[in-house]
Amino acid sequence: QVQLVESGGGLVQAGGSLRLSCTASGRTFSRSSMGWFRQPPGKEREFVAAINWRGSRTYYADSVKGRFTISRDNARNTVYLQMNSLKPEDTAVYYCAASTYSLTTPSSQREYDYWGQGTQVTVSS
Repeated sequence: QVQLVESGGGLVQAGGSLRLSCTASGRTFSRSSMGWFRQPPGKEREFVAAINWRGSRTYYADSVKGRFTISRDNARNTVYLQMNSLKPEDTAVYYCAASTYSLTTPSSQREYDYWGQGTQVTVSS
C-alpha cells in the first residue's frame, strides 16, 4: 500500500516557477515508478511527466517539455515536479501517482495503482 500527499501548489504569475512535492508512505516507494498528471478546469485529467524507480528515465508531455522537470529522492520518499516558465494554460489540479510496476506507457493513467488527492496550481496572466 502506498499513500501519496502532494504539496507546493499555489497562485503564481505567468513566467513564474513552482515546485511540487509528493511524499509517499509505504515500503514500496523506492521501487515504484512515479508520475504527475493534471486536470485543467472543465477538462479531463492528462499526463504531465513520469520517472522510473531508479530516476534514470524521465518522460514528459510535449506541452511541458523544456519547462518542467521531474525528479525523485528515494531516501526521502519524495518525487518533485519543478515547473518553470509557467503559463495560464498550466492552471490545473496536479496529481501524483505511483505504479508498482515498470511503466510500459508512462502517459497511461491505467498503469498507476495509487493516486494523491491533488494540489491546485493557478497561473495568472
